[in-house]
Amino acid sequence: MGELVEKIAKSLVDNPDEVVVNEIEGTQSVIVELKVAQEDMGKVIGKQGRIAKAIRTLVKAAAIKEKKKVSVEIIQ
Repeated sequence: MGELVEKIAKSLVDNPDEVVVNEIEGTQSVIVELKVAQEDMGKVIGKQGRIAKAIRTLVKAAAIKEKKKVSVEIIQ
């Protein structure tokens, strides 16, 4: 899941080298933490959070195959 989030985030931002993805895996769920440069925060979140919501939707759809719950957190 982390690779998917990283690939999407790097394609959206101006500073792809500053994209950091951290995966915290539990037994039934996975938390994916996404950290980007401060000036790229708006590009990852989008207007009214639409891009962030789309990223979460894609990751949840991919997680259905693995039968896990995935949460994407965008960290400042």
